[in-house]
Amino acid sequence: MTYDLIQIAYLLATALFIFALHWMNDPKTARRGVFSGVAAMLIAVLATWARPDVVRWWWVLIPILLAIGPGIWLSLVPLTAVPQRTALSHAFGGLAAGLVGTAKYFYWFTHEPERLTAFRMIAIIAEVILGYLTFTGSLVAAGKLQEIRWIPQRPWVYRGQNIVNLSAFALAVLLGVVLIFAPHQGSVSIVLFSLIILLSLNFGWMLVMPIGGADMPTVISILNSYAGLSAVAMGFVLDNKLLITAGALDGSSGLILSIIMCRAMNRSFTNVLFGAFGQVQKVVEEAEKKTVKTATPQDAAQILEQANRVVIIPGYGMAVAQAQHRVRELYDQLTRRGVDVKFAIHPVAGRMPGHMNVLLAEAEIPYDRLVEMDEINPEMPQADVALVIGANDVVNPAARTDKTSPIYGMPIIDADKAHTVFAIKRSMNPGFAGIENALYYADNTLMIFGDAKAVVGELVKALSGHGSA
Repeated sequence: MTYDLIQIAYLLATALFIFALHWMNDPKTARRGVFSGVAAMLIAVLATWARPDVVRWWWVLIPILLAIGPGIWLSLVPLTAVPQRTALSHAFGGLAAGLVGTAKYFYWFTHEPERLTAFRMIAIIAEVILGYLTFTGSLVAAGKLQEIRWIPQRPWVYRGQNIVNLSAFALAVLLGVVLIFAPHQGSVSIVLFSLIILLSLNFGWMLVMPIGGADMPTVISILNSYAGLSAVAMGFVLDNKLLITAGALDGSSGLILSIIMCRAMNRSFTNVLFGAFGQVQKVVEEAEKKTVKTATPQDAAQILEQANRVVIIPGYGMAVAQAQHRVRELYDQLTRRGVDVKFAIHPVAGRMPGHMNVLLAEAEIPYDRLVEMDEINPEMPQADVALVIGANDVVNPAARTDKTSPIYGMPIIDADKAHTVFAIKRSMNPGFAGIENALYYADNTLMIFGDAKAVVGELVKALSGHGSA
């Protein structure tokens, strides 16, 4: 009877996980999706706790109690830090899978060696390799996103790096194959298993270090996929159908999202993982002679209040400056004047998929004002003003015109086709892709240098003054 109830609970949790993913597709039902996922996880934990073979229940309770503090802390980080929080979550998931696989191997090795069948060893090896490489890879990704000083933001590369990285991974797989066919060879098996763990941990950070900030959205979704696949393997090890299903949902959704991200950048998986994209390009002498035209927030306010159509293009600079609430104030000022304001959202703007959507939603900007890249581009020639707030590579027209550019062929938002372009930026430093932005030198572009939050605040202040006058 207990077994049947547990399986029914697992089935219910599985359905809730599926509904959670479905409801997250639409902002109107996203909150329902979150509650569904939380309910599914709670049911899964309680059902597992009720299993007859779980006799030392405090081993479940103690980790839960220890996790409450870090969990609350992670839930309170600002939305601008959601990418690195997501990376940390993947790290914890990968570590959990790796530790469970390690514990199961050593327990069965010492107490029930007959259970180390070829199938279970395949699952354990997959779980350990994917789990540990996700752990260290996600930690490095979080460090890059947090801009920790001793972790380079640009790709960290050296000659023959891909060969070294792939060799380490291949050696871990090879040792795993040896263990699959000979899992009971005494101390030799222990040494081989320990080497697999070390190689997996090492491969994880080596995989992410050569990847630049421009590819962080894709890296996060790929690591999400790895964490899901490690959970699938863990499900086979523990003979837990819910883990297999939930891990498959997690892994497949991460993979699909990664494919979407790669298509949005017109690049392949291999280029993202091994292309060292984002190294600062050398600037030729002709480019150094280029000059940009600048404007003040007051200048921009005068043009904005005369506009009929304004397209705001947010990027990571807006997230860093936490300017989303100032942007909402600007939106309110313009709409009061009858200006049609839309927000152009690029799929890879920011540091994680949907980063801009989340920030603008926090500022309570109407979701119907957020327009995807493919839908907004046909409207850009009719826009009186394109206001670029901290976006860089996703509006670089070199992606359309310069065949020598590293981002050539990448779909971009056609900001340069607007009648007037205002680009808010701290400096002329290159973006994540490490290349110069041709938009800044266009005849119809005016640069406004400064912190995005401060500049947009000045814009709002100037518009308010014009309105009262």
